[in-house]
Amino acid sequence: MLLWVFFLVILTLSSGSHSSPPSLPIRIPRYADAIFTNSYRKVLGQLSARKLLQDIMSRQQGERNREQGAKVRLGRQVDSLWASQKQMALENILASLLQKRRNSQG
Repeated sequence: MLLWVFFLVILTLSSGSHSSPPSLPIRIPRYADAIFTNSYRKVLGQLSARKLLQDIMSRQQGERNREQGAKVRLGRQVDSLWASQKQMALENILASLLQKRRNSQG
C-alpha cells in the first residue's frame, strides 16, 4: 500500500512538471489585453451613443427654437395687421363723423 502511494506521488510530481503549458506566461497578457479591449469598446460605444443622443436632442431643441421664432414672428404680424385694421377703422369713423358734422353745418 505504501508503495502505491509513493508511486502515485512520484507520478503526480513528474507529470505535473512535464504537463505545464509553455504558453502560460503568454496567455495572461493576452487575457488582460482582451479584457482591456472589450472594456475599451464598451466605453467607445457608450460615448458614441451619448454623442448621438446629444445630437438628436440639440436638433429637436433647434426645431423648437425655430418653431417658437416662427410663432413669435406670426404673432407680431397678426398684431401689426390688427393694429393697422384698428387704425383704419378709427380713421373711417373719424371721417364719417367729420362728414356728418359738415353735413349738419352746411
